[in-house]
Amino acid sequence: MTGLRFSWAYFLLTIAILGVEVYIAWWTHDAIIRPYGGDYLCVICLYTLIQTFWDLPVRPLALWVFAFACFVEVTQYFHLADRMGFTKPSIIRTLMGYSFTWVDIGCYALGTATTLGLEALAPRFRLKLR
Repeated sequence: MTGLRFSWAYFLLTIAILGVEVYIAWWTHDAIIRPYGGDYLCVICLYTLIQTFWDLPVRPLALWVFAFACFVEVTQYFHLADRMGFTKPSIIRTLMGYSFTWVDIGCYALGTATTLGLEALAPRFRLKLR
């Protein structure tokens, strides 16, 4: 079943994940969390954001979010932000990313797998996300 709705559970998850993302971006300067944690969480955050407003099937949406993240990563390979004239200190440049890496795609895949796993476990713990 698909349709417009508002889910407080997904909204609160989105805000929490976004808060962690902002924390990582501003205050974490290490070799693991900073470069990989944000990529891992970004697909989960985008998934929860979309589920906040639309009741969509879990697996197709999670895979669509993964494909979208991979598409953005491929644009980094072709330096699309540079070609479009976005300079480094801009928000759009930050959202589009700076450089392609296969590790980022692995982080997106792990985030997608986590999303699918948590969605599968939610009913067992009587969590009402939908």
